[in-house]
Amino acid sequence: MADTASLTITIQAPHETCWDIATDFERYPEWAKDVKSAIVLARDEQGRATQVEFRTSALGRSTHYTLAYDYSAAPARLSWHMVSGDIMRAVDGAYMFSPDNAGGVVLTYNLSIELVVPLPGFVKRRAEVRILNTVKELKVQAESTR
Repeated sequence: MADTASLTITIQAPHETCWDIATDFERYPEWAKDVKSAIVLARDEQGRATQVEFRTSALGRSTHYTLAYDYSAAPARLSWHMVSGDIMRAVDGAYMFSPDNAGGVVLTYNLSIELVVPLPGFVKRRAEVRILNTVKELKVQAESTR
């Protein structure tokens, strides 16, 4: 059974800045604490990353997974699904961007993860907090670059 997490935050930065940070996967290790490496494996004809291999910290260990990105609703939505992974069966997620009234962006992040091995509830909650912190780190990065 998949576990889900969601977070909606307002970012005081232009949409283009938020989008650029969210899609510059190779720079994630610079601002996302738990991302140790991100390697673009494939790009589309517009040069956008369509497959990215990540190595992240997860529950006290390192995990590897590859995500495939879908730009069909860009620039309002960036979605992804897992192609391969070591501790997960499935990962599906999306960033959804909408303008706020002050010139910033409302970012909604949705994620669904199915792990290979079930975990106790308290461990899942701790992992969820760390995953959602990455979205907050994106906010800090966007607001510091404007």
